[in-house]
This record gives sequence, structure tokens and C-alpha cells, in this order.
Amino acid sequence: MKKGYWILLLVALALLNVLMNYVVCRWDMTNDKRYSISEPTKALLESLDKRLEVEVLLDGELNAGFTRLKKATNEMVEELSVYAGEGLKLQPASEASFEKLTPTVIHERTHKGQTAQTTVYPYALVRYDNKIAVVHLLKNQRGLSGEENLNHSIENLEYAFVEAIRGLTQTKVEKIAFLEGHGELDERYVYDLTQALAQYYQVDRGALGLQTGVLDEYKVVIIADPQTAFSEEDKYILDQYLMQGGSILWVVNGVQFSDDYLSTQGMTPIVALDLNINDMLFRYGVRVNHGLVQDLQCLPVPVDVSQDASQPNWQPMPWTYAPLLLTSQASPITRYVAQVSATMASAVDIVGGDDGLKKEVLLATSSASKLTGVPAKVDLSLGVDEEQSFVHAFIPVAVSVEGVFASLYAHQLPPENVELHAPSQKQSKATKMIVVAAGSAIRNEWQQGKPLPLGYDRYTQMQMGNRDFMVNAVLYLADDQGWMQLRQKSFTLRLLNDQRARQARVQAQVVSIVIPLAILALVGGVVILVRRKKYVK
Repeated sequence: MKKGYWILLLVALALLNVLMNYVVCRWDMTNDKRYSISEPTKALLESLDKRLEVEVLLDGELNAGFTRLKKATNEMVEELSVYAGEGLKLQPASEASFEKLTPTVIHERTHKGQTAQTTVYPYALVRYDNKIAVVHLLKNQRGLSGEENLNHSIENLEYAFVEAIRGLTQTKVEKIAFLEGHGELDERYVYDLTQALAQYYQVDRGALGLQTGVLDEYKVVIIADPQTAFSEEDKYILDQYLMQGGSILWVVNGVQFSDDYLSTQGMTPIVALDLNINDMLFRYGVRVNHGLVQDLQCLPVPVDVSQDASQPNWQPMPWTYAPLLLTSQASPITRYVAQVSATMASAVDIVGGDDGLKKEVLLATSSASKLTGVPAKVDLSLGVDEEQSFVHAFIPVAVSVEGVFASLYAHQLPPENVELHAPSQKQSKATKMIVVAAGSAIRNEWQQGKPLPLGYDRYTQMQMGNRDFMVNAVLYLADDQGWMQLRQKSFTLRLLNDQRARQARVQAQVVSIVIPLAILALVGGVVILVRRKKYVK
């Protein structure tokens, strides 16, 4: 090849190298697309008009699992910076940042059987326009192994960072509302959920009145454990709100019972609770049954087993009317959410056939469940029924419905007293709703004048997944751009066989150290022989 061609080739390579500094080309060749950023995330990052700073605090002497999480976090920030350009900068961790956050203590066993303790800060700080958000890098769900929790944490990284960035860049605060007027839980018993949702929305409360359109400014309406029937006017206003694209979270009971009788007498009668919404929910593809589910997978309650009333003997007894509901891993609402606790829950049926609506089960009982009809009596002193009677499996208790709904009033006149602000809509815009047949699932308790976290059981001192489920449900219902789908990212967990790794340790050391040196020595010997043959006479 002539000298001129070599010069042109070198110049072309130099120009290509300079060009690649400005043009980013990446191909994600992994099976689970772990290095791919979603289109909504790209649009969000490209719209930033101020510097976004990210500070990763996960550092220090980390084990293999947390080292993997740190590496994945840095890679995620790098991927985000591709689309944010100069608008995103990774800052070194500062000592002042550590002082504001609570560390996580990790206990693990070494290969020698000894217990080791490590303190880590699984957080990242995101700063934008003099505001700061904390990103929790570690998701720790009860019942999962350490490797599974770390894998879930890596799957959740894009959603966690996007949620923080959206919160910092949001200029308009959207509204949601708790409905009143039908004996719904007052603010005291939805306090914890209200505080959690206030991080995202303006949370209002109020009754409906008689004017249509009164709910149009709200992204989501929450109906929290109503006890009295809905009027036809209320139903029409809710129906037309749904037709306009509004979303509803129904948390309703199928039966009526007395908490006071249960706590003082140890029993309560149960009868069907008629809220006058059966026809409405049926039209939307769901039916809440008038009965209770029982489950052998349940919370215990303290029961006095003493024969002497003057010397009570309280013992924990399983209460099958307080099931620990399984969460679906197929939905972004319940993916990696812990079991949800509920008392006096009812079953939900999916109806309607091929109506074009997408229906998913979110919460269900375990594989050892049964149904109890009404009227009946719930008595704490009776103990657990025979296990052979728990023959049902995975009874749905909560479902989501998504699509284009048909109006309950498509072939009916509006109620006379309603003040119409627009013509009746017979078909909805694409929208969503969720039905949970357990009013207790949304209720927080109080202790010594302070609210307890939603889903916290005082007796076992266990935190269930109620708060995460309810917050995710509202986020899902208010999500118009598909942000919640980021929670569906799934990476295949390829676990290392520790025993096999220890057994093959010497072999791996030989392969990785001795063989490369041998190859190097062989190549060096060949080079020396060739040089001698060529230059020595």
C-alpha cells in the first residue's frame, strides 16, 4: 500500500475518533435489555433545562452483592447521562451527605462460617434547581433472599431515579380526592396513606353534591371503606367521571360487621353490605361477593384461653378471617410488594366476558382458603376450622380493570336531581380502576395517640405491604405515560454455586494465572527462535 493511502487511513481514523466523542452509539445485546432506557425516560432527561447532579453514597468495603449493586447504579447514571448530556453530572460522595441518612447493617456468614457485619449507605442523592431527593437503592422485601433483593434493587434502578427526577422537575401538582358522604373512613384512619400520597399529589376530601363535573379536576378518586348506600345521583356523577377518563380506587366491603362487638364480645354477626353499587361494578366487569374469605395463611390474634375470668391467659391463635394476601408479580402495582394484610375480606369475581377490558388479579388468598356465606357469625373462641375444609386456592380479593368502559347509564336517563354540565357519555375514554374487597386494607390503626404505619400489625410487630400496595395503586391509576411499567423490568438472576466455587478454587487460579503466563512464555520463546533464525548466521 502506498504511503499516501496510509496517511489518509490514519487521518480518517483520527476524525472518526473525534466524531465518536460527540456521537454516542450503543447496542444493548443482553437478553433482558438491562442497559436499555425507556422512551419516556429519554424524553424526560432531554427536557431538563438545569444541571442535574447525582451523588452515589454506596461505597466502602462492600461484599460481592453490593459491589454488583454499586456497579449497576453507576452504569445506570452513565446511561441516564447519555440522554441528559451536559445536564447530568456524577458528583463524588461527601461526608456531609452521610450524616443525614441512616445506614443499613448487613449481617452475613463468610465461607469459614464466621459472622461478618458491614455498614452500608444504599442511597443516591439527586439535586436539581436547589432541591434534593433521596433515592433508596436497596429494596428489602421480607421473604426474599439477599440475592433476590439485590436483583430486585437493580431491576428497580431506572424507576427509582426517574421517580426522583420527576418529583424534582414537576411544576404542576396534580390532585386526588378521598370521597366522603357514605360513611367512608375519616382522615384519622387514612392518615398514613394520605401522608404518603402527599409527596406526589394535592390530597383533598369531600362529598359529591349534585353537579356533574365536580370531580373532573382530580386524577384519581379514592373510595375508602364506605358503609352506607350510594344514591343514584352519586352513582351517575361517578359514572360520568369515569367516562371522562377519571380513575377510581374502590376499597369496599362485601359484608357488614361490628368492630366493637368483635373487640368486646369476641364475636360479631356478619350480613351482606348493600352499597347499591353492584350493578355499577358489574357493568365495569367486576363483582364483589357478599361473603368472607378465610385463609390458613393468616395473622394471629390474642385469645383468652383461661377458664378463670379473673386470671386471663392470652395466647396467639391463628385467625383465618385475617388473611395475608398474596401479591401478583405480573403487575407493576404489586411486583415485589410484600403480602397485604386484611380482615373481613370478600372475594372478587371477574365478569363480563369478552368486553375488551384488560383485567388482572392483584391480590389473592393462598392455596388453602375457603369461602363463608352470609348471614353468619364470626367467633374468636371457636378456633380454626378443620384444615380439610380449606379447599379453595387463590381467591381474588383485588383486581385492576383497564380499557374503554361502557356507561351504566348508556340506556338510562340521568337521575332527575342531577345538574348536567355536559351531555351524558355512553362510553369512556381509555382509563383504569381498581377494586379491593377489603376495607381494612386501607385503614391504619392508632396507638397512644399516634398513627401506626398502614399495614403494621401491633401484635406480631410485622410491617405488611399495605402502604406500598395502596401508593402503587394510586400511582398506577394516575399514570398517563406508562411510568409504572418501569417497575416491570426483569433481570434473570444467575446465582453462583458457592460450594462448587470453593471446590474449583485451585483449578480457577491455575487457569487464570498459570495458563496465561505459560502462553506468554511460549509466544516469547517462539519470537526469540524466529529472531535467532533470521539474524544469526
